[in-house]
Amino acid sequence: MHNHWGGPLEIATDCTTEEDQKGRNLDWDRASISHQGYNGNLDETQQSWLLGPSEKKKKKYVDLGCIMCSRSTFKWAILSVLIAFVVIGLPIIIVKAIPRHKTPPPPPDNYSLALHKALLFFNAQKSGKLPKNNGVPWRGNSGLEDGSDLTDVKGGLVGGYYDAGDNTKFHFPMSFAMTMLSWSVIEYEHKYRAIGEYDHIRDLIKWGNDYLLLTFNSSATRINKIYSQVGGSQNGSRTPDDHYCWQRPEDMDYPRKVQTTTSGPELGAEMAAALAATSIVFRDKPTYSNKLSKGAETLWAFARDKGKRTRYSQGNPFIEPFYNSSGHYDEYMWGAAWLFYATGNNTYFSWATNPGFPKNSRAFNMNPDLSVLSWDNKLPAAMLLLTRIRLFLNPGYPYEDMLKSYHSVTGLTMCSYLRRYNVFNFTQGGMIELNHGRAQNLQYVANAAFLASVFADYLNATGVPGWYCGPTFYKIKVLKDFATSQIKYILGDNPLKMSYVVGYGSNYPRHVHHRGASFPRDKIKYSCTGGWRWRDAKTPNPNTVTGAMVGGPDRFDKFKDSRSNYSYTEPTVAGNAGLVAALVSLTSSGGIRVDKNTIFSAVPPMYPKSPSPPPPWRP
Repeated sequence: MHNHWGGPLEIATDCTTEEDQKGRNLDWDRASISHQGYNGNLDETQQSWLLGPSEKKKKKYVDLGCIMCSRSTFKWAILSVLIAFVVIGLPIIIVKAIPRHKTPPPPPDNYSLALHKALLFFNAQKSGKLPKNNGVPWRGNSGLEDGSDLTDVKGGLVGGYYDAGDNTKFHFPMSFAMTMLSWSVIEYEHKYRAIGEYDHIRDLIKWGNDYLLLTFNSSATRINKIYSQVGGSQNGSRTPDDHYCWQRPEDMDYPRKVQTTTSGPELGAEMAAALAATSIVFRDKPTYSNKLSKGAETLWAFARDKGKRTRYSQGNPFIEPFYNSSGHYDEYMWGAAWLFYATGNNTYFSWATNPGFPKNSRAFNMNPDLSVLSWDNKLPAAMLLLTRIRLFLNPGYPYEDMLKSYHSVTGLTMCSYLRRYNVFNFTQGGMIELNHGRAQNLQYVANAAFLASVFADYLNATGVPGWYCGPTFYKIKVLKDFATSQIKYILGDNPLKMSYVVGYGSNYPRHVHHRGASFPRDKIKYSCTGGWRWRDAKTPNPNTVTGAMVGGPDRFDKFKDSRSNYSYTEPTVAGNAGLVAALVSLTSSGGIRVDKNTIFSAVPPMYPKSPSPPPPWRP
C-alpha cells in the first residue's frame, strides 16, 4: 500500500540498524548529561525546550471533616474572624458591659394622673360579687339579692353600677356612661395602653354591659319589656328605700323594687348604643362582640316599635323625678350611628341620616340647650359621630346633604362654647355655665370638653386646620384651649384652688355625699336610720372615694363641702364617664391623635354614588 507522497505505508519495525540505535541512544545520553551538569550557553527558554516545565509544589490542605480547604485559605479565614472580632465584637462587648444610664420616660402629665383616679371611681360603684382585685378596700359584695324574685332572669339582676352616692341602679344613665367609656377607648386605645389602663377600662366596660345584658332577653330578636331600674325611692317617702335609708351597699336590708318598662324608645336606643359601641371595643373577642351587637339590634327593634313610643319614665315616681327623658329622637340618631359602626349595615346609616330624626329632635333649631351633651341629650354627640363619617369617608350621595348639615351644626356647637359669642355665661373663674347657673354643672362641662377635644383631633387627623364660626376662621388650637381650660378648672385651676376630683391634688372635697365612703370600717352593720349619724357627721369621710368628680361649684365659683348638700358633693357614673373621656383625649401619653380606622372596621367601602340616570328617551 502506498501513500500520496510515494513509498509504502507500513511501519517497519525491524529495519533499524545497530548503528542507528547507537546514535539514538547517544542522543538520549547527551540529553541526560546536559540535564545533570551541562553549563553551556543555553538560555532559560532553550533549557525549557529540553527539560520541559519545572515540577510545581503541591498545595497542602486542611481537612475540616465535611469540607477541605487549603491551608493558606484557612489561615486567612481565621485571621479575618479575629480582625472582625477586634473591630466589631469587642467594642460591642465593652459598650454592653458599661452600665447604661437609661433616659427615663417623661413623667405622666396631670391628665394621666387624674385619669388613673377617675377610673377607680367606677370600682367604688360596682354592685354584685366583686373581684379580689377591685382595688377599693372599703367595698365588698352587695346587691346579691337584686331581682331575685324575677322568674325570667336566672340569678337575678346582680351586678352593674350604683348611680351616685345612693345605692340605686338607674339603667338609663348607666347605659350612657358605658357608651361614653367605649367611645373613648375606640378613639384613644393607644393612650390607655400607654398609661397602663387599657385592661382596666375594658374590665369596667364589660362589667356594665354584662349587667345590661341581664335586663332584657338578649337571646331573642324581639322583646316586649326591659328592666329599667333596681332600687330607688319616691320623693318624701318615709318607707325604707335607697334615699330614706343611709346604709353601706353591703348592709342594705330593705326591699329593692325592680322597675319594668314595656315602652321606652330612649332607654332601648341608649342601651343599643352602649352594647353596639362596646362590641367594637371587644372585636378581639368575636363571640362576645357578636353577642353584644345582636343584643343591640334587639334593643333597637324595641325602641323603634311604633306601639312602644311612650317615654320610659313617664308617670313613674321612682324614675321621673331623677332621670326623666325629654325625648327619644336624639337617642335614635345616637343609637343608629353606633349600630352602623358596629354592624356595617347601611340600614342603620339610613336611619341615622333620616331627615325625620333631626327634625323631630329639633337638631337644626340652634337651641343652645340642645348643644349641651348629657345623659338626656345626645344630639351634639350623635351629630359629631356622624360628622366623623363625612370627614374620614366622605360617602357623598345620597348622604351628603344630611351629613353636611350635621357637620355645620357641629361647628356651630363648638362656636357656642367660645366665650366671645356669649351663648353661655362663664363664671369669673372661667367655668362655662352649660346649665344656666343651676347645680351639678361639672358633668356638662366635662362632656363639652371632650366633644371639643375629639372634634379637634378629627380635624387634625384629616388635615383640616380649623373651622368657621360665621365668617371667622378658628384654628384647632382654639378647641383644645377651651377643653384644657375647663378640665384645668375641674382639677384645681379655679378661684378656690379646689380639685373637684376626689384624691387628686391635696385640696379636694372631704365630705362627699356617698354612703359607702361615709362609714368607718368598724365591721358594724348599721340599720336604715342608724346610719344617719354618719350622714350628718361633720367629720370628713373615713374612706376616700378616689376619682369621684363631685357636682361642683355654683355660678359664683363657690363650693360647700357638705355631705348633706348633694348638689355640690355628689358624684355620678355618667358625670365621671365624661370626665374620663375628656382626660384621655387631652393627655399627651401615647401621642396626640385619634385612632382613624378601628371604628370603621365593620363599615363597607363607601364610595360616592352617582344619582340614578334619567329614564330612556321615548319619542
